Amino acid sequence: MHTEVQHYYGTVLQGTADLKTDACCTAEAPPAWLRSAIAHVHDEVQSRYYGCGLVVPQALEGMRVLDLGCGSGRDVYVLAQLVGATGFVVGVDMTEEQLAVAERHRQWHAAQFGYANVELRHGYIERLGELGLADGSFDVIVSNCVINLVPDKAAVLREAFRLLKPGGELYFSDVYADRRVPREVATDPVLYGECLGGALYWNDFLRLARNAGFTDPRLVEDRPLAVNNEELQAKTGNIRFYSATYRLFKIAELETECEDYGQAVRYRGTITHHPHRFLLDKHHSIETGRLFPVCGNTWRMLHDTRFKEHFEFFGDWSTHYGLFAGCGGGLPFDQAAAASSGGGCGC
Repeated sequence: MHTEVQHYYGTVLQGTADLKTDACCTAEAPPAWLRSAIAHVHDEVQSRYYGCGLVVPQALEGMRVLDLGCGSGRDVYVLAQLVGATGFVVGVDMTEEQLAVAERHRQWHAAQFGYANVELRHGYIERLGELGLADGSFDVIVSNCVINLVPDKAAVLREAFRLLKPGGELYFSDVYADRRVPREVATDPVLYGECLGGALYWNDFLRLARNAGFTDPRLVEDRPLAVNNEELQAKTGNIRFYSATYRLFKIAELETECEDYGQAVRYRGTITHHPHRFLLDKHHSIETGRLFPVCGNTWRMLHDTRFKEHFEFFGDWSTHYGLFAGCGGGLPFDQAAAASSGGGCGC
């Protein structure tokens, strides 16, 4: 599908208005500090943006960041401001027309920011080994509504794991389905280009992530997607699609379940733009100054990463109390807004 995707994003789509669904559009308005960073991105770069989420994890200053499927470069140039002069951002994309937009304005952004900290490379995100990127050379890897467009998603996750430093994270937004997408949907060029045909069944994604080494994937946020085009709706039938943001940490000691060791953390409120609370994931919104009980995996995600200096840590590993309360399985996404009319238990 590489050729079809390159044609769709390089030729068919000339702007966000050309999209037929909201799968590749960010739903909610970003916070004021992020809107300010976006405002410093060139207008042409912004007009060719097709992301489905906000791929801006916390505490990026001085970090080395890789953007997989950077397109025309909006996220690259936002991240370049957040990592600052001591950080660096590398963007990779396979669509030459999109990458040309990002490259055309690279010096313009350097003049705007007062420093040059962006590099752009043409290539395939499932074949990053061909680009000469060294093992363990990035603190953070981001991707915005692109992995679903890649036929070999397992290879993308393996490459991301290889390129991350110990304690690094893959933080990305993408499109998922509530079931495995049938072949006729997966091979439809328009549905694929609209980020629906290549959507992974969410449980298959979790398996691929764990197989790649990301033992405990964490869902940050999600929203149901609308397929408002009648022709495309007829093709997708009862499949429900979701935009979701996950964060995957490269921490060797993570366990397959959330185990309770009686530990807790306290957030200092010291991360820029996040003075009142720290959002780790959908189930861990940690208020500043408040003692917050956590499982062993969450403890490590805060202690063994760039977040360590922003927390106090309590407890050790001497006593195991079993499975951490509240951890369970099932579809992780919110379903209320996506539920069709009719009967059912609503579980």
